[in-house]
Amino acid sequence: MLNATMVTVMEKLNLSADELLSTTRSVRKRLDFDRPVDEKLINECLEMAVQAPTGSNSQNWRFLVVTDPEKRSALADIYRKGFEVYANMVGSAGQLAEEAESEERAAQQLRVTESATYLAENMERVPVMMIPCLPGRVDQMPGLAGASLYGSIIPSAWSFMLAARERDLGTCWTTIHLIFEQEASEVLGIPFEEVTQVALITVAHTIGSDFKPAKRIPLNEVVSWNDWKS
Repeated sequence: MLNATMVTVMEKLNLSADELLSTTRSVRKRLDFDRPVDEKLINECLEMAVQAPTGSNSQNWRFLVVTDPEKRSALADIYRKGFEVYANMVGSAGQLAEEAESEERAAQQLRVTESATYLAENMERVPVMMIPCLPGRVDQMPGLAGASLYGSIIPSAWSFMLAARERDLGTCWTTIHLIFEQEASEVLGIPFEEVTQVALITVAHTIGSDFKPAKRIPLNEVVSWNDWKS
């Protein structure tokens, strides 16, 4: 039988930096719900997460890893309740599909909507949920303080997701459960008045590992140099 160290080494895909950055997708339909995720892999990803830059070197991040089936099921129920609200919100993937300027863009947004719906319907089957958290209620802080705190946690969460991709794991950054954040706090024992949940990152092995760069809006439509209108 292979020991845990050998398994961990075998899981790595040995992607180049560019390959890693361009193929770390939001994985929903290709999550393998039936394959367990070794705790050692999650810890390896978290070791990479805490190497990310953090404002004033505060290192005040907290990560809550949820594997308990009952808690995952409770979070899934909260997520689905939030998903019903999200589906009718301005800026939802479905609305963006309706407002798309091209058939290609509309089709892409419809695929996103379909995969997001699939994840919502199967949320409790995701073997690992990782919730990055911050101290304090960020929604009550002035803009600079809130931006500084988010700037400390989001790079670490992205590092976690990149590390997961390298280890043949798929992730998806979600925030829909935050519509009912206080309910999620009660499920997880998080002191709501003292801690802000930032996201819920789903983690599972993937069905195949051949992810490719996504079709994106051309740079000349999203990049300006020296002046906003340039």
